[in-house]
Amino acid sequence: MEINCKCGNRCIKPVSEVLKDIDLFYKPCNNCKAENIKKFSPLADQINLDKIDNYFGSCKCGKRHLDVVMSHVLKVMIDEGIKDKKANLRNSCIPLVTLGYPINSPPYLSENSLVILSNEMDKKSAERIVKEVGEVKGVLKGDIRKTVGIKDTDSNPHVYELLAGCDLRCDIIQTPYGALGIYKYQHEIHVEFPRIEFPKIEILEKTLKNYDRPAVLDCTCGPGTLGITCLKAGARKVIFNDIWNPAIETTLINLGANGFPVKPSDSGDELIASGDKFEVYSMDIRKLVNCVDEKFDICIVDTFPGVDTTEFVEAAGKLGKKVVVI
Repeated sequence: MEINCKCGNRCIKPVSEVLKDIDLFYKPCNNCKAENIKKFSPLADQINLDKIDNYFGSCKCGKRHLDVVMSHVLKVMIDEGIKDKKANLRNSCIPLVTLGYPINSPPYLSENSLVILSNEMDKKSAERIVKEVGEVKGVLKGDIRKTVGIKDTDSNPHVYELLAGCDLRCDIIQTPYGALGIYKYQHEIHVEFPRIEFPKIEILEKTLKNYDRPAVLDCTCGPGTLGITCLKAGARKVIFNDIWNPAIETTLINLGANGFPVKPSDSGDELIASGDKFEVYSMDIRKLVNCVDEKFDICIVDTFPGVDTTEFVEAAGKLGKKVVVI
């Protein structure tokens, strides 16, 4: 199953290819330089805004420091009246690097390596930013404090608005079983910032240590992170399930990108897709019991923060011996 990015470009690559030169992705060359821009001071008091363009702070290698790129973005926002001339980098917008992994210093960005999120953005400004700021791949409108997705069947989904460009990102997640690359269309899937340690993976690892090739049900799989971790850990079978259809679409991308080929289902039932050692469904977990006829060793429940997991745990308990709430 070949999966292409919605924007038509080759944004989705095998994770093995992404990892090859990852240490160099945000690394400056010997000639790169950083402008001394104070994040809490008005940008207009530090720099003549008319001088900020794609050449401002650029290097022959094609990279610019994150603060320089964000200054360029803020300049456009000030020009368009979204921000006034007292605005600073800290309150401009949220930068989301397209390849998310922990680094020790601010990144130097190349073309199409940043998605930005702002609750104040409008379409005209977003289109101008994507056109004029080479490093910016996509612009989203939304509030970072509100989680993207759907809590349960009784809730309305919440998404960000993609105003311009492409918002596909890839987060690199280290696990004891090898690195994962988790792609996300960020307007549809919750934001997770890069970190060295991933608490959800640590909880899952402790559970997996008690089993030899377990059968796993990922009840609320999201983009597939935990279920794919189980496959890499040697699970004999993993069922991916999520009621949020964009999460399932993203799971299919991530299975393929991480080396698990996907075959779309043509059976006409609730099965979305399958592959060697896995199946993918998109159902209310309370109804999944009617579609699968096996007892799982581990059932994973990973819901939104603050969601009452009682019903999820009860439903998962009918399908598995061990329910792990993460």
